[in-house]
Amino acid sequence: MRKTILYGLLFSCVICFAQPKKPSSAEIYNKLEKLNFLGTALYIAAHPDDENTRLISFLASDVKARTGYLSLTRGDGGQNLIGLELRELLGVIRTQELIEARKVDGGEQFFSRANDFGFSKVPNETLQIWDKDKVLQDMVWVIRKFRPDVIITRFDHRSPGTTHGHHTSSAMLTQEAYELAADPNYEPQQLKYANVWQPKRVFFNVSWWFFGGRDKFEKADKSKYINLQTGTYFPSLGMSNQEIASLSRSKHKSQGFGSTGERGDDMEYLELIKGEKQKNKQDLFEGIDTSWNRVKGGKVIGDAIAAIIKEYDFKNPSASVSALVKVYAEIGKIEDIHWKNVKQKEIKEIIAACSGLYLEAVSESQSLSPGSTAKIKWEAINRSKVSMELKSLIIIPENRTITQDTLLANNVGISSTITTTLPKTLAYTSPYWLAEKGNTGMYRVDDLQKISLPDIIREVALNFIVEIDGVAIPFERTVIYKHNDPVAGEVYQPLDIVPAVTTKILNKVQLFKDNKKQSISIKIKAGKDNCKGSLRFELPQDWKVTPSSIPFDLIRKGSETIVTFEVTPPDASSEVTGRSIATLNNEEFDKEQIIINYPHIAAQQVLLPSTAKFTKADLKIKGENIAYIMGAGDNIPESLKQMGYKVTVLTPDAITVENLKGYDAVIMGIRAYNVLDALVFKQQVLFDYVSNGGNMIVQYNTTGDLVMKDVAPFALRISRDRVTEEDAKITFLDPKHEVLNNPNKITEKDFKGWVQEQGLYYPDEWAKEFTPIFSSNDKGEDAKKGGLLVAKYGKGYYIYTGLSFFRELPEGVSGAYRLMANLIGVGK
Repeated sequence: MRKTILYGLLFSCVICFAQPKKPSSAEIYNKLEKLNFLGTALYIAAHPDDENTRLISFLASDVKARTGYLSLTRGDGGQNLIGLELRELLGVIRTQELIEARKVDGGEQFFSRANDFGFSKVPNETLQIWDKDKVLQDMVWVIRKFRPDVIITRFDHRSPGTTHGHHTSSAMLTQEAYELAADPNYEPQQLKYANVWQPKRVFFNVSWWFFGGRDKFEKADKSKYINLQTGTYFPSLGMSNQEIASLSRSKHKSQGFGSTGERGDDMEYLELIKGEKQKNKQDLFEGIDTSWNRVKGGKVIGDAIAAIIKEYDFKNPSASVSALVKVYAEIGKIEDIHWKNVKQKEIKEIIAACSGLYLEAVSESQSLSPGSTAKIKWEAINRSKVSMELKSLIIIPENRTITQDTLLANNVGISSTITTTLPKTLAYTSPYWLAEKGNTGMYRVDDLQKISLPDIIREVALNFIVEIDGVAIPFERTVIYKHNDPVAGEVYQPLDIVPAVTTKILNKVQLFKDNKKQSISIKIKAGKDNCKGSLRFELPQDWKVTPSSIPFDLIRKGSETIVTFEVTPPDASSEVTGRSIATLNNEEFDKEQIIINYPHIAAQQVLLPSTAKFTKADLKIKGENIAYIMGAGDNIPESLKQMGYKVTVLTPDAITVENLKGYDAVIMGIRAYNVLDALVFKQQVLFDYVSNGGNMIVQYNTTGDLVMKDVAPFALRISRDRVTEEDAKITFLDPKHEVLNNPNKITEKDFKGWVQEQGLYYPDEWAKEFTPIFSSNDKGEDAKKGGLLVAKYGKGYYIYTGLSFFRELPEGVSGAYRLMANLIGVGK
């Protein structure tokens, strides 16, 4: 059954933050086994959801390898099935979904600075829009830091043009990165923080879709591939490898990738691309010493861990603590900095888990501004009979040490509140990759140490120094905020560092159809107490803004006020960006605070420039009332209201003959026939509406998983055809057709300034009743004529379009407004 609920629209949810992990005895045992394995695998692909969670889970849970996934992009260019966020905000959601997926399958997550600019047909185009050199630098940086023994690509570097250009590019760049990571002359500045590294092997993860279907794959000769048996059942976890992988895969909710767990035999196929061949096709690490023997002085550590594993008491994990502390100390003596850091981090958390050591730092407030005073309540409790002492607390980033010298007695909690002043230079909490303006193909991150990090960087923390058996062990805990909700109970939230004041222009697109002035409302929010200042609104000089500034006085943190400016557009058509700037104590603040709030990921504060698009368009409309059937989620209804229409959003249940009377047009949201099962029972009602004189506009649907075969009253076949070049030349096939002339004269200029793509999933076959309106194509391809098809049906018109109105209208593209107005008004 398809999920039709838009989480962010149809119900409010508690903003959640991950609670501290409390591993079970069986999970601790698995961590011990992993502690004694020194092998690393890196999976590389292009997007969130490209990764093979079955293989990642197998390597992490069965092989016990340290396993990572490098997604070159954050998935910014896709669509969103759970809300209205697109572009960089969608990238934030998909980043968090990947982080949650890795928590399930045991992997680690990395990214490059590449921006998912949308579908690309060939790697040549991809690598022109991405900065190839910088993406390669990022990949080499990850390889040198993570030091994988084996690399696995999801896609084939030898088959450009057969899949998404990003896909093939990820595999092609991997081949280069494999060689460059070992070259000391390549990016020598990285060697201040990491060593050169040469992985042992590179594999290609072969799958059935590369053969054109499961049946062909079953018949293919696979003897040359490594055949990994990945259908492992883990009794201690009560799950199969496939079940773990499906839980991981199901974290990709914004893409509708919920997955059902499977059980039994399973096979993954790998083709060796580079490196040494192996005899044992079940061992990717053959010939690689994955024991502690690979580290100088490591044998004694490996033997000690093996003894701990052998003697592990599932009923009393704390019995292993003393031995673990000795191993922790021994690891601290090894010369190999890489494995020292990796394994000390692992063993510290095993020690805490075995002893039931619970450490927590909670802010009195959910948000704080730089320079403000923070009250932090800390708690420490040892839930075992292991003797330990809390020696001190270190407040980060203040780096002030508070001596404790307090015994942590069995199951006796201690707590207190400390006060710290946050540095005035403390960075705001926001995705670091959005802090600087990038370009179409790349995010801008100049700090090498940040590149590849998956998550928002949270700097406020408390370091608990705990002494066990004479060994001092630091346990760092990020400061969080929590409260008790009457329904949800204990609710965790992140601590956000916020500007003293943020502003939000309430209409992200303001459309002017004439020279009349319009009111522009801006919300001002205080990030601290006593915010008194002024707000100005900036537009280019040919736009008039009054007054020049507006004072505000917000007494309490979190309070808000809305102020209004009057804006008069110029005579000529124009598309510009307006900017809101608050001044407080001679300091300017120009950020908008956006909270991304979904129950399956940690809440995210995103700070972006407080801007909005202002469009003066030569726009005429016919008709007045529009019914909009929301599909996978878009923001088109708001754009239609800006155009001057009265818009009613209808659920499928409300599609009745009576309810559709009086509407000039019914518009189906994107992918409506992919996600709304109830349309099967409403299609005839919609066709009757058209036959009786209404206009029905159906926006793009994908080729797979349609709720019905016949989405149109005449034969129509949806394909994967698309035009990804937003500036592709338009050829009008029927220049005199009404949709190009009434009420707005559509010309090639109306396709200027489009963003990301012209359109997607165009039909490639249609009945003679349809009239194709234009053709266009990407460079080197045949013309695509299915972007806009119009058919007379009874007294009305049925229109199918793959044009990306869902991107263009919210971006304020004037030509998209004009063309949409003509589609709505055809025949009126």
